[in-house]
Amino acid sequence: MRHICLICLSALLLIASPWVSAQQPKHQAMLASVYSGETAVEEYWVSEKLDGVRGHWDGETLWSRGGYPIAAPDWFTQGWPDMAMDGELWIARQLFDTASGIVRSTQAEDKDWRRLKFMVFDLPEHGGTFGQRVQAMEQISAYDIAWLQPIPQFRVEDAAELEARLEAWVAAGSEGLMLHHQDALYRSGRSQDLLKYKLYDDAEARVVGYTEGKGKYAGLVGALVVEREDGRRFRLGSGLSDEDRTAPPAIGTWVTYRYNGYTSTGLPRFARFVRIRTDMQEIASGSSRGSPD
Repeated sequence: MRHICLICLSALLLIASPWVSAQQPKHQAMLASVYSGETAVEEYWVSEKLDGVRGHWDGETLWSRGGYPIAAPDWFTQGWPDMAMDGELWIARQLFDTASGIVRSTQAEDKDWRRLKFMVFDLPEHGGTFGQRVQAMEQISAYDIAWLQPIPQFRVEDAAELEARLEAWVAAGSEGLMLHHQDALYRSGRSQDLLKYKLYDDAEARVVGYTEGKGKYAGLVGALVVEREDGRRFRLGSGLSDEDRTAPPAIGTWVTYRYNGYTSTGLPRFARFVRIRTDMQEIASGSSRGSPD
């Protein structure tokens, strides 16, 4: 009977959950493609890919990638420039869950927010090339706000140096690298001028259903049924913890998954669940998990 409850709950969440409803963020972010190894890397600025929560500052309010206001304390954004900034709310390497919990909270606790930094990686409304935007971002340090910093950008001579940097940084706990073409203008949507380089591929998909668990997972969720941006659907079972199977991400929730290339049919190979993508849904909702009970 538990699987019946799952189905009923899924339908209820689809109707009632505020983050499921169609909503277009005011700011349409520039999104990265995957580095293929055939890129003239000497034409790119390179930075660390921080495992934080993406945010957008419009000059007055801090927003999530999904278009929801982030409940930051007033002091956190006091004195920030009135120009638009894209960045990551970040603590340190491998502390994504902690940062995500702070950002998602509806009660802004000073002691928690003092751990966060807003690391700026782009200026959407600047109008210049990325090389020019890098120069403009360097001026952010002049505001002398410890928790508002530009992400350091650097250059490499060739693909071998890029790979060596990646291996060293990943060994130190980094998530990977970002490459941004020196002449690129800011454009919303997926772009070949902005690339991510990691030891594995990852992407996001939206939860649209569940499968019933079998064997030791009987009565629990066996897998998440997810849908990519292109409408293709597949299952994510690997990577789910017992907690995830008991209280799975709600219908409509965006999740991050890892994979190793594609199958002959174009679906991700060895896809496995990583985490809920909190910056693509409602921050103010508190918890984005839905219990099947």
